[in-house]
Amino acid sequence: MKALLVMALSSLCATAALADEAPTELAGQNAPIVEDYTYSTHLDVAKVLSMSSIPEVCEVVPVKMEYEDSQGQRHILNYHVMGNGCSNG
Repeated sequence: MKALLVMALSSLCATAALADEAPTELAGQNAPIVEDYTYSTHLDVAKVLSMSSIPEVCEVVPVKMEYEDSQGQRHILNYHVMGNGCSNG
């Protein structure tokens, strides 16, 4: 189950890589809500604003994604992914 979640978040990361790396300033918005991902976290991602790059290491690393939900509220999501430095042989 955890592997599927990591794969789903990694897929979301790959899709979001097309988004701008710099956070978008939203006029009139409050400070972003900072959340740590858990399996019960409900994600309402309307637009990815920025994402951490995933380092070339073979270990689990913390990353962040800043996004806007369907109500226009900014969020910063902290979660963990496997680094890109592992090989299969």
